[in-house]
Amino acid sequence: MLEILYQDRWLVAVNKPSGWLVHRSWLDRHETVFVMQTLRDQIGQHVFTVHRLDRPTSGVLLLALSAEVARLLSQQFEQHALQKTYHAVVRGWLEGEETLDYALTEERDKIADKFSVADKAPQSAVTHWKALAKAELPVAVSCYETSRFSLVELKPETGRKHQLRRHLRHLRHPIIGDSAHGDLKQNRSAAQHFGMKRLMLHASELSLTHPVTGEPLLLRAGLDPVWQGCLSAFGWEACLPELPRVEFMTTNLQDSLT
Repeated sequence: MLEILYQDRWLVAVNKPSGWLVHRSWLDRHETVFVMQTLRDQIGQHVFTVHRLDRPTSGVLLLALSAEVARLLSQQFEQHALQKTYHAVVRGWLEGEETLDYALTEERDKIADKFSVADKAPQSAVTHWKALAKAELPVAVSCYETSRFSLVELKPETGRKHQLRRHLRHLRHPIIGDSAHGDLKQNRSAAQHFGMKRLMLHASELSLTHPVTGEPLLLRAGLDPVWQGCLSAFGWEACLPELPRVEFMTTNLQDSLT
């Protein structure tokens, strides 16, 4: 079963596990577990996607319970009217905080996008990042005698494909567990010695305006055991705020939904 973070008559939000696809895809014909089908069976109601998380990314996934609400939510995503907060574990020591404005060329799939235009101009991509903590462990990797990691908060303004993963690679601090854009030797070492056998990227928070009531809503997703083990091993337990299932930003929203 999926962990439901929030549900009313219009919306439902879940904490998507790493490794789960959001919906069926002909590119993954052999997969049998999907968020949409599982959630539909779990709540006994059809659900509509309004955004997506990559398969290896965990965290807040918002879905609508009608086509009209899905349209309203999609408009908020298109207009960048929501604020998304992610956390990631990256290679090396990243310090400070900055805004990275680095355009990205379209990342095309060899099969799914073989008929799309290949020479599109780079698209604007903006990510605000903030380093929260760093750690150095006595585990040799590549030519280095130790392994260094940083905990980073990420707030993307835009939603380009694999934006956060590609932006961190551009900063030369790829996300641990990123097989497409990361450091494969570091990934193998992190999996072997620290149990980080997944992409260490988590969608922690999603802040939005409720499309029906107009009230502000903050959805927050807790961390899975892999993340919890990482925070404990690196002494980072106090570096992240507690992530409750859902938090109302106003006191009257609950009453308005009953």
